[in-house]
Amino acid sequence: MTMRRALPLLALATAVFGTLADPALAQTNYVTPEASRVTGATRAHPGLWPRAASPSAMSDARTEAFIDDLLARMTLEEKVGQLIQADIAAITPGDLARYPLGSILAGGNSSPGGNERAPARAWVDLARAFRTASAARPGARVPLIYGIDAVHGHNNVVGATIFPHNIGLGAARDPELIRRIGRATAIEVAATGADWTFGPTLAAPRDDRWGRTYEGYSEDPEVQRAYAGPMTLGLQGELRAGQPLEPGHIAGSAKHFLADGGTDKGVDQGDFVGSEQALIDIHLGGYPAAIDAGVLSVMASFSSWNGLKLSGNETLLTDVLRGPLGFDGLVVSDWNAHGQLPGCSNESCPLAINAGIDMLMAPDSWRPLYENTLAQARSGEISGARLDEAVRRILRVKVKAGLFRDERPMEGDLSVLGSPEHRALAREAVRKSLVLLKNEGGVLPIRAGARVLVAGTADDIGQASGGWTLTWQGTGNSNADFPNGQSIWSGIEEAVKAAGGTAVLSPDGSFAERPDVAVVVFGETPYAEFQGDLETLDYLPATPLETLRRLKAAGVPTVSIFLSGRPMWTNPEINASDAFVAAWLPGTEGGGVADVIVAGPDGRARHDFSGTLSFSWPRSAEGTPLNRGEPGYDPQFAYGYGLSYARPAAVARLSEESGVSGSTGAVDRYLVDGRIVSPWSLSLRDTGGETRSSDGRTGVSPRAGVSVRPVDDLAQESGRQLAYAGGQEAIVAVNGPPVDLSRQSNGELTLSFRYRVDAPPPGRVSLAMGEGAVDIGEILRGAPIGDWRILRIRLSCFRAAGTDVAAVDTPFVLTTDEAMTVSVSEIQLASHDSIAVCPAA
Repeated sequence: MTMRRALPLLALATAVFGTLADPALAQTNYVTPEASRVTGATRAHPGLWPRAASPSAMSDARTEAFIDDLLARMTLEEKVGQLIQADIAAITPGDLARYPLGSILAGGNSSPGGNERAPARAWVDLARAFRTASAARPGARVPLIYGIDAVHGHNNVVGATIFPHNIGLGAARDPELIRRIGRATAIEVAATGADWTFGPTLAAPRDDRWGRTYEGYSEDPEVQRAYAGPMTLGLQGELRAGQPLEPGHIAGSAKHFLADGGTDKGVDQGDFVGSEQALIDIHLGGYPAAIDAGVLSVMASFSSWNGLKLSGNETLLTDVLRGPLGFDGLVVSDWNAHGQLPGCSNESCPLAINAGIDMLMAPDSWRPLYENTLAQARSGEISGARLDEAVRRILRVKVKAGLFRDERPMEGDLSVLGSPEHRALAREAVRKSLVLLKNEGGVLPIRAGARVLVAGTADDIGQASGGWTLTWQGTGNSNADFPNGQSIWSGIEEAVKAAGGTAVLSPDGSFAERPDVAVVVFGETPYAEFQGDLETLDYLPATPLETLRRLKAAGVPTVSIFLSGRPMWTNPEINASDAFVAAWLPGTEGGGVADVIVAGPDGRARHDFSGTLSFSWPRSAEGTPLNRGEPGYDPQFAYGYGLSYARPAAVARLSEESGVSGSTGAVDRYLVDGRIVSPWSLSLRDTGGETRSSDGRTGVSPRAGVSVRPVDDLAQESGRQLAYAGGQEAIVAVNGPPVDLSRQSNGELTLSFRYRVDAPPPGRVSLAMGEGAVDIGEILRGAPIGDWRILRIRLSCFRAAGTDVAAVDTPFVLTTDEAMTVSVSEIQLASHDSIAVCPAA
């Protein structure tokens, strides 16, 4: 048996975040066949790596004897089935009668019956239906293991507690808090029937332009090292020889092995260009601590090291992870990541298994992958020894996770979802994650009895929760989707009233009676992987800055609460604020913000700021890597910075020279907040010619086949009304330089826009992206006149209709020869959800 060193609880640690359902890159290989070979630049040398070890209780004699007996009774088909994981959106319980699969998952946009806001009871019923079908199979009857991305609480289920994302938890610097969050998350996941979460994320994000920065605790691996063990122990508890996890605990998965946070230019699923020593010093981070704590699984990364995909690098997955790191659990791949390996597809990839992947996450390609893997095992392309090794590791995790026992005492106890105890813990986490960047004139804490104006998006729990919340990208949520939550506005209102004051919510910052202080809440809107990648860190929306400057000009002291998944260049906003708080993505317990910024009835602060930056705050908007210890390190606010009431300091006026031009482009946003987003422009055409309007506000085609004018939607003049005269073909198009939407198409993103039918078309209306077009005439005719609605069309539908998604220069083209008037706004790419459609071409 493996010997291991003692585990000091608070010397270790971990976190929660998901990556799983990263719908990506179905059949596309991103490296050449030559790069599939491990060479000097991609070969790991085990002797250089530090030592760790899974606890001996993971592979104790009783567990291994049980596995030996089970393996001896399993058919080849049953063994191969253990290696395949399918998504609930692409498999039914009935499929298990034919296919002896070993695992299912609920990916980012997958849910019972496709209802992303399904009640918790439906999640329980789904888990039980799959387990019942699995148990009814003849043969060895190995139970399924069911995984889910519970990455900041059980973020898939309505009513669950949503904790701050990892970036906020990193600012808290509190390993014991992390352990308690892991425990609460495990209880809520177990209550709904899942066995396994794809977390903690142990990435060390080194370029904040990466859209997954908020999944990391810190740019510096010291925080990951401190958190990995406590999070693992919170989720799983301590492993015990001959015993499964205690009820209310679930299996964890350290991810994404390795260097997912180190990709060049912060490109998601990109390439880490660096030395093996950098892998060890920076990106190995918390993995040894998680392994020592007994983490049951490790998820391999989508990304590459010096051009070789991690999912195919046997020197890391086998020689290092199974060697000096001493990991005895299972290695699972990410969402169809095996299909990116040279010579592989989503439907066939012996290379990944032979490199050390034990379980292939094949959400929608599981049927052909099972058949092909079975054929490869029969032919010897995957050896019997390698197959048995992978199955043994999977069975080991299933035994330790308690899947062979009948009782599930926590399952179905939905009272634990959003329980008062868990909400109080989340509120504590919010308080501890806040970082005070500026506090001039003692504006904070807000005094007792004050008249307080609250502006911006303070009453939006969805924005405060960010991505990976009910949906993959976290979009489309309303406060009604968080029945146990409290918005930042509600928390402030409650605290101000308790202190004898008054609070008024005014999103645009207008007021009839001059307030004593204004709190403006603003920041990034939700996003998840690759949709969140940026070219610069310039915070672009103009409305919050205009509101702050208007309030300041009126003599109203201003407090900014900035919601973001990364540090951003916000110097103008900081200058326009008397106080500025980095609140990150706090989740459903907005009252935690009020706990710190609003004084009690006695006029004293109820809680002080304690959070400090775990990511360096940029001096310019360029967004190039800015990490403690690197050459030329010159941040606006350094790693570890954070003011408090006990530790005040003055902040001089900051430079408002961003360091970038305004010409950076958006791949996924076209008409947003009433503006055509650079580098895109709007053109109007008919059979007589063309006219362009760079801002897309007004325009008339030469023969008046179509005209455009501003209309009000979500805000004043945020939409455009398109009036087609009929009698000739007329076109309204968004134009720009060709952009590659391959990842977005394979990830099943959608072309999304709000629309209002003002005069319906009698016939065909073509909506095109590039050369591929679909007919939305019937959809427009079926919409109530004058009502704003949302239409989302999957990019794969345009691809099937002929769009070259690798070179899209017209992402939105609306064409008809009929008379109609339709208004549109918020034209952009968005996550696939339950309302996404695929009209006929």
